[in-house]
Amino acid sequence: MSGRDRYFDFLRALALIRVVLHHSFMSVVALQLAFPAMGVMFALGGSLMARSVDRDAGRAVRNRLRRLLPAVWLMGLILVPLMFYRGWPDRPGWSSLLLWAVPVGLPPASEFGEHLGAGVLWYIYTYVWLVLLSPWLLRLYRLWNLPAVLLPFVCLLLLFGYQGIFSVEVFWVLQNIFTYGTFWVLGIAHREGDLARLRAPVVLGVAVACVAGASAWAWRHPVDGEFAPHALPIAWPVYMFGFVLVLLRWAPPMGWMDRLRPVGGFVSLVNNRAVTIYLWHVAALVVAVHLCEPLGAGSAPAWGAPWPGVSSHWPAALAGLAVMSALLGVAVLAFGWVEDLAARRRPRLSPFVSRRPPAVVPAPSPVST
Repeated sequence: MSGRDRYFDFLRALALIRVVLHHSFMSVVALQLAFPAMGVMFALGGSLMARSVDRDAGRAVRNRLRRLLPAVWLMGLILVPLMFYRGWPDRPGWSSLLLWAVPVGLPPASEFGEHLGAGVLWYIYTYVWLVLLSPWLLRLYRLWNLPAVLLPFVCLLLLFGYQGIFSVEVFWVLQNIFTYGTFWVLGIAHREGDLARLRAPVVLGVAVACVAGASAWAWRHPVDGEFAPHALPIAWPVYMFGFVLVLLRWAPPMGWMDRLRPVGGFVSLVNNRAVTIYLWHVAALVVAVHLCEPLGAGSAPAWGAPWPGVSSHWPAALAGLAVMSALLGVAVLAFGWVEDLAARRRPRLSPFVSRRPPAVVPAPSPVST
């Protein structure tokens, strides 16, 4: 059946909103625990990629990279000259800068570039690797099923056992691939219909065991004296697995979303500009913090730092969030058309208004509950 899966659109929009809120209010750990966005995003990517690979593997890989990379190239065309202009004393050789064109590792950035969000590109290179590996992962899944889902996690365990043999850069690339490879293959299992055939008690039991087990481990192994499952590289994938398994096993009807046109339009907008939103939300946040300094929000943070004074200056932080949202909207208008070109659509400033609601693609029906 043609058309978009509106449940997937809804999950992707929710995941992106959570990512933006997380970088705005990193001191609120509950945001990560309540909705592990990155596990969800990679699972959605694996499911959609499996559908495309089945038709034509080579074309599927090329199309997915074509739709992803132009927005990254545009970011590089803006950030790299700015980094040189601002001064980049420890800049790498020109060959390393090729990672901005072919992101199979984290593209190099100065402190200024990191400040504006170059660090979020770990998601891009991880996604690129999993797209490239998708034809083999699909074959592996059809051959092994459950072992194929767990294989990336086993590789993650082995990686930490032998991390001394890798350089720091290679280690981080492999860690991200193995961490999120499990969710990519879980998405393949969803597309194959195997998750829908699992009995509800089994799914819920596994989910509760993953969340509870990872939480218990994190409670016994605090990070800097705090309960932080997301900071534990082994516990966190297990925690996310429990959530993602449930989200993929059951797909509620989503007709209500397009009957509420503002909601459906917003979800469509976020999905059509997903890469732009992800790449530029940190830069919007940093500029917003500078603009809101007079309100008592403190000084602008480096990338990945919490909004300054969030616990004691909620009004200022919320005002900053509003300013950041407006700036991100400007970025979407200024740069989002690149995603239209990448998808071979007519460029538009904003795809918010849609003449007809997209078709709804039902998820595989469960055989037994």
